Amino acid sequence: MSTHPNRGPKGPSANPAPEAIRAAREAAGLTQTAAAGLVHSTLRRWQEWEEGKHRMHPGLWELFEIKRRRG
Repeated sequence: MSTHPNRGPKGPSANPAPEAIRAAREAAGLTQTAAAGLVHSTLRRWQEWEEGKHRMHPGLWELFEIKRRRG
């Protein structure tokens, strides 16, 4: 088994599911552009995370969660 953070077992530090990313953004009342800005990403990359085309790194997910709670 790989020790890469994006390929390991599921757990609290696992990659978020696309549905969770979208739900969290919508719950925060953010557009995709605004959400991407919170984690210093591009709009296109955010869209790819929500579409499941790319996996969001757990560290970026944690950053997003922290920043959206500060509101």
